[in-house]
Amino acid sequence: MKNKKSIEQGYKIASEQYAQYGINTHKVLEQLGNVSISVHCWQGDDVGGFENLGTELGGGLAVTGNYPGKARTPDELRSDFLKAMSLVPGKHRLNLHACYAEMTGKRVDRDEISPEQFKNWIAWAKENGLALDFNQTYFSHPKATSGMTLSHPDKSIRKFWIEHGIRCREIGAAFGKALGKSCLTNLWIPDGMKDTPADRKAPRERLLGALDEVFKKKIDPKLNVDSVEPKLFGIGSESYVVGSHEFYLSYAITRKKLLCLDAGHYHPTEGIADKISSVLLYLPEIALHVSRGVRWDSDHVVTLTDELQAIAQELVWGNFLSRTRIGLDYFDGSINRIAAWVIGSRNMLRALLMAMLAPIDKLRETENAGDYTTRLALMEEMKTFPYSAVWDYYCLKNNVPVSDCWVNEVKRYEKDVLSKRL
Repeated sequence: MKNKKSIEQGYKIASEQYAQYGINTHKVLEQLGNVSISVHCWQGDDVGGFENLGTELGGGLAVTGNYPGKARTPDELRSDFLKAMSLVPGKHRLNLHACYAEMTGKRVDRDEISPEQFKNWIAWAKENGLALDFNQTYFSHPKATSGMTLSHPDKSIRKFWIEHGIRCREIGAAFGKALGKSCLTNLWIPDGMKDTPADRKAPRERLLGALDEVFKKKIDPKLNVDSVEPKLFGIGSESYVVGSHEFYLSYAITRKKLLCLDAGHYHPTEGIADKISSVLLYLPEIALHVSRGVRWDSDHVVTLTDELQAIAQELVWGNFLSRTRIGLDYFDGSINRIAAWVIGSRNMLRALLMAMLAPIDKLRETENAGDYTTRLALMEEMKTFPYSAVWDYYCLKNNVPVSDCWVNEVKRYEKDVLSKRL
């Protein structure tokens, strides 16, 4: 275990080394401190939600594992989230799904939900100085079992889901008004087909019309902004997804919505880092769901992969942080769920820190001069620079555990709290 003095000494040495490349580590840490990640609530209870406990997920979603201690109630989930965030440096947000509504005495269906079912979340967020983001829930419902929602051929079912989308935007605006920070309300639907469709056009025409109905009402962007999220394929939609990348990119540009790029929603050989600068030429702002795809599964815990570092580099080196709403999206029931939150959140921040500590001005200078040899050499050398000493110091200054000491705290919480949940 590192003590305070050794951490401060390590940081001093690292700062001097980075200063040789014109990098001020103090300013870097100020920049990192301004980053607020939208951390997903559904890691804490395996995407269960609270509107109707025991409902099957469906919609191409599946959680594996049955690690003891998952949250069973809203209060347990809120406590677990606060515990996880106490182990992550910085101030971050909570991202809610509509299925986390609290039916206090009266159950309402998704086309009737309102801020009333989220008043406890709002009060809790206000008490803890948190902002909230939101997502429509177009799965785990009898009207979603066919694999079609907003693109469904039955007009009455489409109307039900359109109303759900409208209500969710109003809830997002209520979050923004109550908490003083705009809410991002993200729309993803599981609509698609397992085998080759005979008609690809008609479902997309229906989806286009339904989306225009969902977004018809103007809402002050200071309260709520909207994003749409594409996917390549899912379980049960292997051959055709109505809301493809091309569909939603076109929709976002023409309707002035944010495009949500999910790192797990593309071909395994395709990364979202290269898409960021292209999309931001046409959109003022984007959203990210940072995840980790493994073969056909899109939602593994975020690790410090080359792809994650590439995403962070694009955001930092392209000066896109102020135009990007960074969120996490994964769910793993095979490990301690609080640890999963902490691992992913800390890795996202670490990747951003590494990108901020890179001598981007020097890299651009060599690139513009056509000196690709020096560019490559410098990029490789920077990989072994002492960014971890800067990270440890950042954790120390934010009063969160340094290095792997947070694991011991999670284990204590597991013993004292999680193990008692039967």
